[in-house]
Amino acid sequence: MRELLQAVATAVSSWAVPAMIGTILVAALVRRLPVYEEFVEGAKEGFQVGLRIIPFLVAMLVAMGMFRASGAIDVLKTIASPLLGAVGFPPDLLPMAIMRPLSGSGAQGLLAEIVKTFGPDSLLGRQAATMVGCSETTFYVLAVYFGSVAITRTRHAVVVGLTAELAGFITAIWVCRMVFA
Repeated sequence: MRELLQAVATAVSSWAVPAMIGTILVAALVRRLPVYEEFVEGAKEGFQVGLRIIPFLVAMLVAMGMFRASGAIDVLKTIASPLLGAVGFPPDLLPMAIMRPLSGSGAQGLLAEIVKTFGPDSLLGRQAATMVGCSETTFYVLAVYFGSVAITRTRHAVVVGLTAELAGFITAIWVCRMVFA
C-alpha cells in the first residue's frame, strides 16, 4: 500500500505543474484571449506592485534576520521539546513551524539545514519540505500586501492565516508519516 501511495505521489508531482500550465493556456485559447499581451500587462502590474512593497519587504526581512540571529528559536525548541514529543510533533521541526509564517527565506534556510543534517529522503526532510510547500508566510503577506494598500485593521486575517498554517503543518507531518514512514 505504501509503495502505491509513493508511486501515485511521484506521478502526480511530476505532472501537476505542466498540467496546470497547459490547462490555463488551453482555457485562454478557447476563450480567444490574447495570451502574450495579457502576460505582458500582468508583468507590468507586478512590477508596479513590487515597487510599492519594497519598503515593507526590507523592514520585514530585517526583523526576521534579527529574530533568527538572536537564538530565540533555539531556546523555544529546547523548552517545548518534551511537549512536542508527547503529541507526535518532531521537535526538530519547531523552528520551521515558527519561521514559516514569518519569513519564506528564513524557512528555506531552515529547510536547507534540516536536509543537510538529516538528508533529503529522510522522514524529517520530507516533512519539512512538505511544511514549506503547504504553508504561507502569513505575517509577511499581511505586512507587505496589506501595508502596500494601507490596510491597517486586518481583522481576522491573522487568526485565519495562522489556523491554516497549523492545519497545514499537522497534515504535512501526518501525510508524510503515512506515505514515507
